[in-house]
Amino acid sequence: MNQLRYFLIVASCTLATAVSAQWVWIDKNGVKAFSDRPPPVEILEKNILKRPGTAPVLTPEPMSAPGAAAAPASRASAAVPSGVDKALAEKKKKAEAVELAQRNAAEEKNKVAKADNCVRAKQAKVTYESALRLRRVNAKGEVEVLDDAARAAEVKRIQAIIESDCV
Repeated sequence: MNQLRYFLIVASCTLATAVSAQWVWIDKNGVKAFSDRPPPVEILEKNILKRPGTAPVLTPEPMSAPGAAAAPASRASAAVPSGVDKALAEKKKKAEAVELAQRNAAEEKNKVAKADNCVRAKQAKVTYESALRLRRVNAKGEVEVLDDAARAAEVKRIQAIIESDCV
């Protein structure tokens, strides 16, 4: 019984290494060829699908009607990639559309915020330029009355906001 197990283990390991040491390529007739030796020199590099020790290159098989045999010429033309993955191109197009929509939404939100800042700054400028006695709460939480210098500094700051947001 132990000899049988040993034989099965050795056979499976040998089979696994034999399978992994295979070459796979598409010959000049468009038919997949399998061998433990490299393909002939006339086989183009792009037609070599698998080398020993590497993962196989997946190629799409042409769809045919049930019961109908595919012609070798059509298989060869189907093995040639078009260079464009339609699903990938579609995903990229959708991602670009989503990014553009997000960018437009952010720009619109920024425009609305600037318009609101403009209105508030203009109202504040009218207030600071009036003859009313103004007071504010400082960083310590104390109420202070604004003198002419503080008023002028605040009007200057507000004017800078108006110039940047009211365009």
